[in-house]
Amino acid sequence: MHPDLEKLIVLQGLDVEAKRLRDEMTALPKHVAGLETKLKATVGQRVVVVDLIAKEEALRRRQELDVKDYQAKIAKVRKQLDQATTTVQVTAFEHEIGFAQGEVSRLEDAELESMERSEGLEAQKALADEAVASDEKVLERERGRAAETIAADKAALAEVEKQRAAVRPEIGENSLSVYDRIAKSKGTAVAEALNQKCMACQMMLRPQKWNDLRDRNDETMMTCESCGRLLYYDPARDAPQRKTVPVESIAASIIRSL
Repeated sequence: MHPDLEKLIVLQGLDVEAKRLRDEMTALPKHVAGLETKLKATVGQRVVVVDLIAKEEALRRRQELDVKDYQAKIAKVRKQLDQATTTVQVTAFEHEIGFAQGEVSRLEDAELESMERSEGLEAQKALADEAVASDEKVLERERGRAAETIAADKAALAEVEKQRAAVRPEIGENSLSVYDRIAKSKGTAVAEALNQKCMACQMMLRPQKWNDLRDRNDETMMTCESCGRLLYYDPARDAPQRKTVPVESIAASIIRSL
């Protein structure tokens, strides 16, 4: 194995961990912001339900006042009816009373309908209250978890960067340049070759390349022909080579039986 390759493997592990820590520190605030947005939406839905409940209550108050007005009007017209002296007056007063009674009946029915709607809205409000409480609890928990994780990630990242700063100067300039170029393009620059396959791109290696990689004793570095990453081979992780059993041809079998 090339003398720099083992150090490049270590460097890549540090680079991958540094990226993971940075990604996590970036993702957690977005996660918390998403929960805040969700809570605002839930609170907004609850506000709508509360507003509808208030409107139904106001509607019923108006209906109750209207019923009282019609009832007062009926009482007044009944007195006038008692004092009526002509058939025309009686008919007119009775018509007026009938109309007012019809309005009272209509308003009472509407009031019952409003009460039924309010019952449904109250049930929705109870669910909305539970949802708001649940979202607030989740947000509070995730805020605390995010703060703790970010603090730990910052400390871990500082240690990783310290190790990276120590490893990089130990690697040859040319090897480091190749590593940085590939990592910038592919995300990772070094890949293990296992069972005749590049574990980064999952493409098979040509038999000759695989044999060269396994038997290589010089100081050159090999790359994957498919993805261009630097390859390394670890004999301790290689699966035992399966023994192949030759299959006798049909012609040979016939000849052998003669």
